[in-house]
Amino acid sequence: MLQRLHQTERPFLVIGRGGMDLYPDPPGSRTEDATSFFPALGGSSANIAVALCKFGQQAKLVTCVSDDAIGRYVVNQLNHYGIDASAVRPVQQGTRSSLAVVESRVENHQSVIYRNHAADFQMDRSDVEGLDYRQYAALVVTGTCLTQDPSQTATLSALRQAKAAGIPTVMDLDYRPYSWQSPDHARQVYHLALEMLDVIVGNDDEFGQMAGGYDQGPDYAAQLATQGKIAIFKRGSEGSTTYLPNGQQIDTGVAQVTPLKPTGAGDSFLGGLLAGMCRHGDLPQALKQGSACAAMVVTRVACAPAMPDLTELEHFLSKHSIAQSTS
Repeated sequence: MLQRLHQTERPFLVIGRGGMDLYPDPPGSRTEDATSFFPALGGSSANIAVALCKFGQQAKLVTCVSDDAIGRYVVNQLNHYGIDASAVRPVQQGTRSSLAVVESRVENHQSVIYRNHAADFQMDRSDVEGLDYRQYAALVVTGTCLTQDPSQTATLSALRQAKAAGIPTVMDLDYRPYSWQSPDHARQVYHLALEMLDVIVGNDDEFGQMAGGYDQGPDYAAQLATQGKIAIFKRGSEGSTTYLPNGQQIDTGVAQVTPLKPTGAGDSFLGGLLAGMCRHGDLPQALKQGSACAAMVVTRVACAPAMPDLTELEHFLSKHSIAQSTS
């Protein structure tokens, strides 16, 4: 299914959260000791859209933001990165756009995320049902969108429509326990989405949650491949394992870098992977590109501003090797 992305000129449709990140300055500072902060666009879906655009792809974001200065900041930043924000709807009703205070350090890293009455959860079916899914390269969603209604219903509706339109459907599991009623509830809703997904991306914790046990995650991902899906199992510093419907398994390593922070790697990985499929049409090569992007972002401050462009990626790959094997 991902082969359809090769040399496509159609935009990606990305659904989910965009917000503001605040970073203690200078890098390495603890939040409680900070005397200054600087802002950046954040939110997993917005970050993925930024990564795509930095590689010359087009991306449209569908979400809701609060009708206030923070919401307007998010829209302005989307425009800055070249993301189509025409489907970003401001909402009132006492909601607020997501705010995250994120440290640029690895040891004793702290991220504090404010998600009470989150504006992006107000996305409803009206936001996704007027779209012509056939004009998009793929639909990309994150699991955060499934947490609460009306966003949950809207996201499932979008996946159904994309599936009916015959475009690839991609989900980053993006499981955040604090947003869900319970782990069992999360598992039930994710399984509804899985029926309509072509590509599922997650880490060991997320696949373990889906499977009902941490140690069962790899077997669960492999089982998804037997159902005709591509399952990409991220293993952090150990790289990733991709399970394919034809029974093949691709193990991709990581580039050796000294990280500044742990955040942003997953968003950069997925954006880089999808852009790599557009550029090369070769999944193993695209996986290497995604791995390189993840390594680059963790060495830089912030998330959206840290996403590399093609020139930076090629320079990085000329200096770093990434191991890969297929079995």
